[in-house]
Amino acid sequence: MNYKLVLVEGIDGSGKGVITDTFKELAEKEGLKCFDLRSYIKKEKDFPEYETIKDYDVILSAEPTHGWVGRAIREELIKDNKRDYSALAVAQAYSLDRKILYKRLLIRALQEGKIVLQERSVVSSLAYQPLQAQLKGENLTLETVLKLPGNKLAIEDYPPTVLIITRVDPETAIKRLAERNKKDLCIFEKLDFQKKLGERYESAWLRSLFEKKGTKILYLDTNQTLEHTKEQVKKVWKDHLS
Repeated sequence: MNYKLVLVEGIDGSGKGVITDTFKELAEKEGLKCFDLRSYIKKEKDFPEYETIKDYDVILSAEPTHGWVGRAIREELIKDNKRDYSALAVAQAYSLDRKILYKRLLIRALQEGKIVLQERSVVSSLAYQPLQAQLKGENLTLETVLKLPGNKLAIEDYPPTVLIITRVDPETAIKRLAERNKKDLCIFEKLDFQKKLGERYESAWLRSLFEKKGTKILYLDTNQTLEHTKEQVKKVWKDHLS
């Protein structure tokens, strides 16, 4: 791979934002210019043109986005609103949001040598939606999710150089979620679901899938203090990005 794409993954409330924000702090200390695509899209509810980010060294991103399809995912499809969308519908929406993000911004950013740091990614689709389908009694296989256009693009054409998977006790993660000032809960923020989700992130098939693409997989313990998490991130930055 001749690009640097770091994906940060794990169950809800496991510290993905802390990790990504720490990367940003480390990059800025080295004099790199960072563009926070996460906050831009959340504020503008729209994607910038590539020219807006072309002069930056590091791009911070997240999925689902807060623009277009991503807003529908966040505000309707995975919101705990009792409207019960199928796992396939959710997976298709994530795939489309991902394809737009990559084609509009990330592919060119990677091709031009920028570092892309992203919370959640195609890995979430592989972890969440088959499990969602299983628990709902729906027939949605991992193979089907892998073949969706945005997912295929992200896995086959632009696999991550580094995949960070957080390790945290589900009970701790649920407690953190409860302490957040969130008005609208996500349908996935339930202990039983998070326990099963954690098993998928730790699975041999997930590790094998990305290692075959040349991805370096790292597991970070986020059970402890913020400082402990940040120290681990500093090592990752030094070893793989600095």
